[in-house]
Amino acid sequence: MSNTVFVAPALRPASQVMDLARLGSHFQSPLSFVRSAMRRMMNQQWRIQRSRFDLDGEGFGTVIYRIDTPNAHYHCVIFSAYLPPEKRSDRVIADQWDVSFVLVAGDVDEVQLADLQRNVPLQEAGRFDARVLVLSRANRSLRNFDRFLAALAEGNQPDPRQLADVGYLYRTTAVYGNGKFGIADFGCLQDNADFNQPFSAQMFTVYLLRHFSIEQIEHMARARNAQRAVKLDVELQRYLGVGNATGLGMAPFLLNHPQLINQWILARETALSRVLAQPADPAHMQRFHEFLQRARLHLQQTLTEDVRQHEQDVQTLADLTQLTDWLNRQPASDDLWSRLLAWSETHAGIGCQELLVSLLLELYPEQVTPLADQMGVVEGWRLDAQMPLTALRELIEKHYGWALAYDFSDTDAEHFFWYRSAEKEEPRLGMRAEEPGAEKEMQLGIARNIQRCHRALIEHLRAHPGELTAHFLIAHPAFKGTVRRLQDMAQSAYGEIRANLLSRDMLPIHLLRCKLAFFGAGKFDPKSSRWVRITLFQGAPLVSEIGQPFADDWNFAVMPNGDH
Repeated sequence: MSNTVFVAPALRPASQVMDLARLGSHFQSPLSFVRSAMRRMMNQQWRIQRSRFDLDGEGFGTVIYRIDTPNAHYHCVIFSAYLPPEKRSDRVIADQWDVSFVLVAGDVDEVQLADLQRNVPLQEAGRFDARVLVLSRANRSLRNFDRFLAALAEGNQPDPRQLADVGYLYRTTAVYGNGKFGIADFGCLQDNADFNQPFSAQMFTVYLLRHFSIEQIEHMARARNAQRAVKLDVELQRYLGVGNATGLGMAPFLLNHPQLINQWILARETALSRVLAQPADPAHMQRFHEFLQRARLHLQQTLTEDVRQHEQDVQTLADLTQLTDWLNRQPASDDLWSRLLAWSETHAGIGCQELLVSLLLELYPEQVTPLADQMGVVEGWRLDAQMPLTALRELIEKHYGWALAYDFSDTDAEHFFWYRSAEKEEPRLGMRAEEPGAEKEMQLGIARNIQRCHRALIEHLRAHPGELTAHFLIAHPAFKGTVRRLQDMAQSAYGEIRANLLSRDMLPIHLLRCKLAFFGAGKFDPKSSRWVRITLFQGAPLVSEIGQPFADDWNFAVMPNGDH
């Protein structure tokens, strides 16, 4: 090692980090919510036990799990029912599902259970109280469920390749929290020591669905053939995840919560900077090569029919080979990780670059995992009405130059408009030239709003050069939300996505992937530019393993060998 002092690199600039295609190339990391939820569960030795398991031979009925943490106790109530084939749909307009379930704070008595039995299967059409923390539903994977059941009932283990193709027995189609339909608002959880991190209650509930899927299918196999049925192999249980089908409904979140997104990205970039400052000793280099090999296998086992995603995955795999060759020629040094990242930015695509970031974050957990406690933020906008208009103009031109650069006189720049569907209040994308409804447009064209505000501000300044922001907003009240946003977000390193969300070449899938990667998703399989299937908790420890020592590096799960 050299004696020169190596200074940690500065955080990567927002112009690079907040590029939409880069955000849409993220992978899960130790800061992802499934990982932090799992760490908390394992380290605090949460207890998860059946308190009711009332299923018939077809797997229909009611199951309740009791969860005891050091701070409180909860119940997860799951209803499994027959789903007619014609009712089977992942779309938000569906009104029946294979299972519906809730996470409830405290106890569930018979009166509340009867109430849940009436309302939970109705999902959005049901009514709930604030004891319910999470509301969700899921459908079976038709490809896997029947094949798994048949194999186990005959005393055989399923083919691991089935889980490499489709990594789950169930996929959720919505996991509601944060006050929808009467359930507990997120504010109720901010002082809850178990679920105070963003989306932690939702992720934990998904984890319980994974556990249920194993217990249910084993129960059904025994019911079908008590003499020959076997339990699912433990390695296959670990390789089993929970699927999720996500569409445009998730996309506006990143635009509507820029302060929270800033916090997530800032934590990730801070973690990266800390890792880049660590000297690369032989032990960490060896560990990195192991992560690299596992990630390569994981990516090879990620199947998608989406041409764009497939091409990016193929490119990333090719880049990983080049990266490994380069790394093998490098001696251990204080600045190796920085040079490795710089090499990727020069020689590899953004898929490889962002996979590299995720892998680097695995290397030094003591530097990275404490930042998982900084992923939340108390959101709120403050309007500075006393700001001189000249200062406001400087603010826009300094921090929002990227937004001013778009040419909105080009019809392609305003090709799309975002709106809410009447039937489900779900976000949708319309084409401005071909579809009606643009007068009901959601305000997600941040760049266009900034430009309009900037133009009006300049005109106002010509007539009233010495005025304050308050005077401008009295004259132009429609810009109050935009001004408040830009005054606040100008103080943030990240948060604003550097993209025109109305442009013809905008891919909503990038927004979905960014948020899902922070959740902890893997196996990204876009079904179009507007919806994607993913897998959560693949490789995670099992309920039976809670309290045992565990390796907190279980993402990028790879297929078991299959020699059962």
